[in-house]
Amino acid sequence: MNLLKSEISDSGFISTLIPQKRPFVMVDKLIHFSEKKIISEFTIPAGNIFIKDDKFCEPGLIENMAQTIALHTGYKYFLEQKPAPTGYIGAIKKAEIFKLPNYSETLQTSVEILHDIMGVTLIQAKVTCNELLIAQSEMKTALAQ
Repeated sequence: MNLLKSEISDSGFISTLIPQKRPFVMVDKLIHFSEKKIISEFTIPAGNIFIKDDKFCEPGLIENMAQTIALHTGYKYFLEQKPAPTGYIGAIKKAEIFKLPNYSETLQTSVEILHDIMGVTLIQAKVTCNELLIAQSEMKTALAQ
């Protein structure tokens, strides 16, 4: 069940939900939020730090997935009226990159929370571009204590 009444695209508000700051922000829209799932979007700007030869590189895709997880945590804490903690990637498992998108294309990143125990979260992420799966991974993240 989507707990959002409408998608959120206010970049100022989005930036309050994640610890990353410009030019290192790799999410710009919150499409879906529930306890176990989030969907974000990111339209890749031409000057992005992960652009090489007009392509959005692998580290950018990984960071996009990680920031989508951070967005889930940040929005969850926002709803609880608490400050969001900082999180870290603990492990990346089975990261697969099938295609690198061009700048100006829009990524849609879906993250499913598989397990969340004592501040350690196991997720599965999928990134699509033009409805084509371009990357996927499993990650473990940990909240700072």
